[in-house]
Amino acid sequence: MKVVIAAAGTGGHINPGIAIANKIKEEEPDSEIIFIGTGKKLEKDLTSRAGYELKAIDAYGFSRKISLENIKKTIKTLKGFKQAKKILEEFKPDVVIGTGGYICGAVISSAHKLKIPTMLHESNAYPGLAVKMLVKKTDTILLGIEETKNNLKNAKRLVYTGTPTKVKQISLSENEKNKIRSELNLNSDLPLVFAFGGSQGAKAINNAVVEIAKKKLNANYQLLLATGQEQYEGVKQELKEAGFDIDNLQNIKICPYIYNITEILSMANLVVARSGAMTLTELAIMGKPAIFVPLPSSSSNRQEDNARVFEKRGAAKVILNNDLNGDNLDKEINSIVTDNALLDKMGKAANKMAVYNAEDRIYEEIKKVIH
Repeated sequence: MKVVIAAAGTGGHINPGIAIANKIKEEEPDSEIIFIGTGKKLEKDLTSRAGYELKAIDAYGFSRKISLENIKKTIKTLKGFKQAKKILEEFKPDVVIGTGGYICGAVISSAHKLKIPTMLHESNAYPGLAVKMLVKKTDTILLGIEETKNNLKNAKRLVYTGTPTKVKQISLSENEKNKIRSELNLNSDLPLVFAFGGSQGAKAINNAVVEIAKKKLNANYQLLLATGQEQYEGVKQELKEAGFDIDNLQNIKICPYIYNITEILSMANLVVARSGAMTLTELAIMGKPAIFVPLPSSSSNRQEDNARVFEKRGAAKVILNNDLNGDNLDKEINSIVTDNALLDKMGKAANKMAVYNAEDRIYEEIKKVIH
């Protein structure tokens, strides 16, 4: 099988593409797979680590604002369509799969013109502009969230597969938990709330936790905050100016980044996070209740749409970014972690939304679209 995967921009686009590629290789080791992206550092790092070749083309998002810079980007993006067509003509794939980013426009459109079978994976509750524009040029659209089907009325074929992820449900022994608690100086007697904002961190979540630390609000629970690498020093300095040592806070541990996220998620009683599609997928698999703080956007409310799906099903609470502060976050945390029945109910509701065999489902659909 010869496959082209178009993915660019964020790990939330690239990692599902890599998971799909790995599944194809697992089933058909002789398969040839290449990625098409924009050539940015993250794309290069992730694809090369996974052992795949990345071919770069020009691709930018379209803006409604008229400016010289946007005109230049539009010209380069149109050039990207020719670049994509050339790559496809030379590689001659059996199928082209898009997993997100503006790159999909050029690659899927070119594949459609060349009569190559096409697929898109949409991991969010509300589809992005690229997916909406390509809906009639795509043979099958794979959905990470079932509710997305209500927002893609004109699609040729929709299949709910879930979103592939490297996070798997695990069960830690008490010795393993104690080792992690010791390393992070966590208290085994208090519920653990894990707060994070993705690899870059979330300033609103960081600010709210800092406020909780300053006011010493969290007597009933402990907080583990991953600030993001670039925001850690700022958080440390803010606490220092307020007379607090970041390494000696009341029931709060603050780190730049958490590398063993699967283990931490397994131990956490509650999660505070942004509501990107990958985070939702991971929390559903782990069966974890959450307080979501959706990333605001001027063009769309994609993360809020994601969060509301979980909220509607009883798996999460939502606090909007502009409404978040230490007091209301503490109040919401307390209302959940002090109610074991509610914790259990929310966790089970999240787990009901999990898809454990997303890669298998997607592989079966790839075979269908080719044959």
